[in-house]
Parts: sequence; C-alpha cells; structure tokens
Amino acid sequence: QVQLVESGGGLVQPGGSLRLSCAASGSIFSIYDSNWYRQAPGNQRELVASISSVGNTRYADSVKGRFTISRDNAKNTVYLQMNSLKPQDTAVYYCNAAVRSTRTGPVINSWGQGTQVTVSS
Repeated sequence: QVQLVESGGGLVQPGGSLRLSCAASGSIFSIYDSNWYRQAPGNQRELVASISSVGNTRYADSVKGRFTISRDNAKNTVYLQMNSLKPQDTAVYYCNAAVRSTRTGPVINSWGQGTQVTVSS
C-alpha cells in the first residue's frame, strides 16, 4: 500500500515562512499529479496548489506569488514552500497524489493525514 506522510506544520507569526513536506512510501511505480489542499474550521476544503508529473504548477489566487509547490522524484516527496504567511492561511493542510503502485495496476488517489498550520501573533 502507498502511504503519504506530511510534516512541517506548526505555529508561525504573520509574514513568516514554513515548508511542508509530503513523503510517499510503499510500492510506487509512478506518481502523477500531486496537490496540496487546506481546510479551516467552518470552511470548505480548498485546492491550494498542484504539480503535474512533468513539473507544471498551478496555484489558487489567494496564495499565488507566496507559495511554491515542488517535487523531488528521487525522494518521492512533494513540498509546499509558504512565504509571507497571513492569518487567513491558518488551516489543516493535506497532500494528495495520484499513484500507480505497479506497472499494470490502477491509479489511485492517496491522502496524507494532514498537518496544522497556524499563523498568529
């Protein structure tokens, strides 16, 4: 089975930075599109950033210019660099990836457990 494990969340002051990591482990043949979502209490889950298997990236307007998504294929890891953080960025952040475990197997969506990011003075 494929497992995604997130790390890097925590408490940071407005204007600060954090880097989230999402490491995939288990049987992995190929990782396709990877995404970061976030959800604050009372809010709907929001797609924050996406990166394709060839490195194309997309961002929500609310984070464009401040966040950067990247991937290290050798480490099976996706990152989210968050700069100029604002209180409204406070949320639980989840990583998601489309993964094929074997050459002929199906492509399935895998999710991390979520990591809390709190931006406050």
